Amino acid sequence: MTTKIFQKLFSLFLLFAMTTVMANTEELSLDYYKYSCPGVEDIVKRITEQYVSHVPRFAPGLLRMVFHDCFVRGCDASVLIDPTESNNQTEKTALPNVTLRGYEVVEAIKSALESHCPGVVSCADILALSSRDGIRTINGPFWEVPLGRKDGKISLASDADSLLPSPFFNFSSLQQNFAALGLTTKDLVVLLGSHTIGQGHCFIFQHRLYNFTGRGDRDPSLSPSYVEFLKTRCTPNPNDTQSFVAMDRITPRVFDENYYVMVSQNRGLFQSDAALLTNPETKSYIDQQIKSKGSIFAQDFSVSMSKMIKLGVLTGNQGEVRKTCGAVNA
Repeated sequence: MTTKIFQKLFSLFLLFAMTTVMANTEELSLDYYKYSCPGVEDIVKRITEQYVSHVPRFAPGLLRMVFHDCFVRGCDASVLIDPTESNNQTEKTALPNVTLRGYEVVEAIKSALESHCPGVVSCADILALSSRDGIRTINGPFWEVPLGRKDGKISLASDADSLLPSPFFNFSSLQQNFAALGLTTKDLVVLLGSHTIGQGHCFIFQHRLYNFTGRGDRDPSLSPSYVEFLKTRCTPNPNDTQSFVAMDRITPRVFDENYYVMVSQNRGLFQSDAALLTNPETKSYIDQQIKSKGSIFAQDFSVSMSKMIKLGVLTGNQGEVRKTCGAVNA
């Protein structure tokens, strides 16, 4: 197959996928549960605030979880499905998802809503709402969440392994990954700004410190002084899944522009962070955020999140409303 034919077919695929997404999102609405489950957003907000107030790490955890859900089969809560004897390799078991946290928050909300209005509110809507409310609890930006998503029935670890953007990606791979979902280069750099909160596990980036090319060297794109600091927190053991560091060392618990400051100083933890400096558009955005002290970052993030939480949604009879978020209905 020639390159031109492949590009044409890929473009047609994107057009079909985006048309389908747009058609489905038209069925979402801000008052979807107005009569079937009044007060749903208040319940989600109250329980999310309870958890995040006690354990602030749930805020980035829920945000990361909705990213990992929406990038695989769309925002259908497939990332929440537990492995079973018949399906022992769900998205939960995929390597990029083994460090996800926040499942208990979603299940607590689901339990409360099942008592309030049984069989009405989907886990996909709960995840979309709770990820927003978690960020709001730590004084981050707000975005509207139209509702009406249905839950998917398929969850495969292989999908997560192949479709999620990798922390090892260069810029071209990142751009292709986001573009395949209809997200722009600006969406890419804005959404990676979520690394302003949360933690990075050492096993994901320790090769940049100790053995970048297999010769016991460090990644030359990483600040030497930052490498020395990271070595005090991360061992050379690639199987150490317990050690981690803040992705934004400047203000690790504040949703602000300092992730971009870290990247500009060659202190982004992942290769995908460093990749943002290799593209003129994303580098310009980073410079803009630093100069403006993040004055428009919250607004930009809200716009990009509003797009992302509508990716590939299931509506109407396309999915189901799970009784529990960890299992499809019998």
